[in-house]
Amino acid sequence: MAGFGQDAQAVKAADGSRPKPRKDDAMVDRKPNAADTNGKREAPLDVLIAGAGYVGLTAAVSLKQARPGLAIAIVDAAPAGVWQKDGRASAIAAAASRMLEQLGVWEEIAPETQAITEMIITDSRAADPVRPVFLTFDGEVAPGEPFAHMVANRDLNGALRRRAEKLGIDIIEGMAVSAFDTNGAGITVHLADGATLKARLLVAADGVNSKLRDMAGIKTVKWEYGQSGIVCTVAHERPHNGRAEEHFLPAGPFATLPLKPDKDGTNRSSIVWVERSQDAKALVEGDEFVFEHDLEQRFGLKLGEIRVADKPRAWPLGLTLARAFVAPRFALAGDAAHGIHPIAGQGLNLGFKDVAALAEVVVEADRLGQDIGALDVLERYQQWRRFDTLQMGITTDVLNRLFSNDIGPLRQVRDIGLGLVERMPRLKEFFIRQASGLSGDTPRLLKGEAI
Repeated sequence: MAGFGQDAQAVKAADGSRPKPRKDDAMVDRKPNAADTNGKREAPLDVLIAGAGYVGLTAAVSLKQARPGLAIAIVDAAPAGVWQKDGRASAIAAAASRMLEQLGVWEEIAPETQAITEMIITDSRAADPVRPVFLTFDGEVAPGEPFAHMVANRDLNGALRRRAEKLGIDIIEGMAVSAFDTNGAGITVHLADGATLKARLLVAADGVNSKLRDMAGIKTVKWEYGQSGIVCTVAHERPHNGRAEEHFLPAGPFATLPLKPDKDGTNRSSIVWVERSQDAKALVEGDEFVFEHDLEQRFGLKLGEIRVADKPRAWPLGLTLARAFVAPRFALAGDAAHGIHPIAGQGLNLGFKDVAALAEVVVEADRLGQDIGALDVLERYQQWRRFDTLQMGITTDVLNRLFSNDIGPLRQVRDIGLGLVERMPRLKEFFIRQASGLSGDTPRLLKGEAI
């Protein structure tokens, strides 16, 4: 990807209006500061982050904890409180949990998480009476440290918000960025209500369909897979014992991920079910009985009777890679920089790695008295993260093409490959470290170290 670039010196305004910003219940007692949007403010920010998902919140907390003197705010286009309605769960790799512990968040959410203690991989058809296990992984990267945990999205988001509030970070909700302009000294960000904010650095963490990435003129490599991922929670009769399973089926992988039992003691798992997009749409919009029948055929009865515990939803899947991660006074992080197939479960953890790398680069530059928004500073972040992201994007793309089909000879080759990995402990250990986020040039936060 060498040589990709863009010009973000002048950005035209985009249409759109949003309601006046509202604060969530946890922030009603805070006093206004430089991030309030009642017109233009005199005091500029050091860092403005667009997007209050996990990546944006973690970036703000990482920077503020390491450099309390930095003025940091978050602006988010989503309505206040919408995050509380997210019923999904995410797999948090060991490296990410180390970072969250260093940021003072993990202690709060750990009691609500479910450790993944084992993972098995099968390759079969949905109607096959037997699903042979080709590959198994023990669930620890170190004694007593699982390679991943499942955590409810609401719990993670809420804990990060409370930590941000404690550090004095403002979150402006229900307010989109409509445009921004860069100059030699800083960046002026225009909000949908007509207010402006000034900062030294703007971080776009606004998702795979990032509007800010488009405003910056950053192009992407992008294609659709013709697949959609169905996500829902399944209640089941018997406990899962921390086991995660991934079944490679002709239409795409079907993963079951263990969740902590609910308050009533009901055993639960989260599923990520990949189907051809037209079939996924028919399943989630069609008859509940048909959905549960098809689900049972894939989930099986090993955990006893099952039932769908929430409304299934489907999202289209594709590969999106930004051709550049930075521009003058501008940086992409998380899905705004890369959207990959969920076959390896690494999308969220790639975002956490972005945050850890960006925070380390910005903090070290600030300590040295350098301009944190200067392009030469931001390019250190880009060099650190772009190759790793490209590598993971290509890997997940190849895995999806290799396993999401029913070609006989190809099936034999991949099953032989899985069997060989099963018999090679060192190779299995390599894959575990990859899945845990602890391989390669790991930023300090992901090692559990302070910046």
